[in-house]
Amino acid sequence: MRLLPIEKIGEISDHEFKMNYYKPNKPVVLTQLAKKWPAYQKWNWDYFKNIVGDKQVGIYNNTKSDAYTPVNKADDYISFGDYIDMVRKGPAEWRIFLFNIFSHAPQITRDFIWPENLMKGFVKRAPMLFVGGSTSITHMHFDIDMSHILHTQFAGRKKVLMFPYNEQYKLYRKPFEVLSMADFSNYHQENGKPDYEKFPAIKLANGYEVTLDHGDTLFMPAGYWHHMEYIDSGFAMSLRAVQRNIPGLAKGVWNLLGMRNIDTLMKKTAPHWWYDFKKEKIYKAAEKELAYSK
Repeated sequence: MRLLPIEKIGEISDHEFKMNYYKPNKPVVLTQLAKKWPAYQKWNWDYFKNIVGDKQVGIYNNTKSDAYTPVNKADDYISFGDYIDMVRKGPAEWRIFLFNIFSHAPQITRDFIWPENLMKGFVKRAPMLFVGGSTSITHMHFDIDMSHILHTQFAGRKKVLMFPYNEQYKLYRKPFEVLSMADFSNYHQENGKPDYEKFPAIKLANGYEVTLDHGDTLFMPAGYWHHMEYIDSGFAMSLRAVQRNIPGLAKGVWNLLGMRNIDTLMKKTAPHWWYDFKKEKIYKAAEKELAYSK
């Protein structure tokens, strides 16, 4: 992989952000944005346990989904309070995916400010909390709705690996899915993945990496592939903004209403044929990328 560090910037004008990052679809970390919010000091494990500790949440392990595993299906259910107690004790390969804490405690939406000076189109009904124990992993994927994301880390540290959307064939994207066939777990460690013998085109992929700390806000442009590993137990909030152009909107709608439904139908009706068909297309696309590089 050919990786560059994601730039971290403190104060930045609206114009600079739009011209240097938003319009060119380039990721950046804003280190001062969230520090102006009450949430920066207020949000912690005890605060959340007190207000929503009794709520049941789906939790996910580190197992990477295969051709027959339902996408986004929780591996277990637990109260949020019990989950917090578990991850506080140390390494825990369990994470919470798309927890809409705000629907249970709408008052906490007053703890942050929608940064509409930076971009428009925020989906205000659906800010989401992402929570993970130390060593938990969010595997390589891109967001199906093709929205821009502002992802703010509020507790713990998280390592993030990112690639532009157009690197998809080097990443062995599964057709009709938002997932990579390759496993990037612990990619930064000596014994980590991916398996370059099995997935050689990944060596050609051009991407970025960064470690997010408390108060860091990552701007993730629409369609960016991302893989996240929790160094410490922690949580982050994502604010989503839909693309404000017809091609971007159309792609998101197709992914949600067309692509996903076709994949679900085929997995139910012809799972083995569908898997073999997609695997063949994955490797053919990767072989073309390898050929272009010679």
